[in-house]
Amino acid sequence: MGDLKFRHETKHYITYGDYLAIRSRLKVIAMSDQHADENGFYLIRSLYFDNYNDKALKEKVYGCNNREKFRIRFYNGDDSFIHLEKKSKINGLCNKLSASITREEVEKLIRGDIGFLKESGKPLFLDLYTKMQYQCMKPRVIVDYLREPFIYEPGNVRITFDTFIKSGLHSKDFFNMKVPRIEATEHGQLLMEVKYDAFLPEIIQMAIQVKERPKTSFSKYEACRRFG
Repeated sequence: MGDLKFRHETKHYITYGDYLAIRSRLKVIAMSDQHADENGFYLIRSLYFDNYNDKALKEKVYGCNNREKFRIRFYNGDDSFIHLEKKSKINGLCNKLSASITREEVEKLIRGDIGFLKESGKPLFLDLYTKMQYQCMKPRVIVDYLREPFIYEPGNVRITFDTFIKSGLHSKDFFNMKVPRIEATEHGQLLMEVKYDAFLPEIIQMAIQVKERPKTSFSKYEACRRFG
C-alpha cells in the first residue's frame, strides 16, 4: 500500500428513529464540518466515470477486493470549489486521492477534451488521462444527495447521514442544478457511513450503536447506474 493512507469504512441502513437517537448523542461529543450550512447539512453533487465496459460498476457488483473509481464533486451548487477524486478499496480498506479542478476543466472533460490532463503535471490528472485515453473512460452519471456530517478528532472519525440519493439518469449537464433526476433509493431512506483510521473510539462505538442494523455494501454509484 506504500505511503497511501487507507481508512476503515462501514455503511449501515438505519431507520429515522435510529437517526434521531444517534444524532442526539453525536451532537454532544462531535462537531460538524466546514461544508455544512447553519442546519448542519450540505448537498453533494458528483459526476462518476467508468469505461466502455463498465469496469467500475462490475467490480462493485462482483465485490472485487481491489477496485477504484473516479469522480468529480462539488458542494451546495458552488462551482468555485471542485475536486477530482479517485477512491480506491484494497482488502476492505479505503483510500481517497483528491486534486482541485476548475469548472472550465470539468467542462472540457465532459466534451472529451482531455489534453490539459496530460499537460498539468498533476499525478491524479495524469492517472485520469491514462484511463480516459487508453481505457475509454468517460463521465457516466450524476449523483446527488443530502449529507449531514459529524467529525470526532480522536481516530479521525467521520460519521455521515445521507438521504435523498438521486440519479441524473443520462444527463452530463453537471453544473445545471435543475437537471432532471430520479430517486435511486426508497424515499427518505437513510444511510449512515462511518469512516476512521486505525481505531474507532469506544465513545463513538457506543454513540452509533443500533440493534439489528448490519453493515451494507451499498454504493451510490451502483444505485444510480440502475437507470442506464
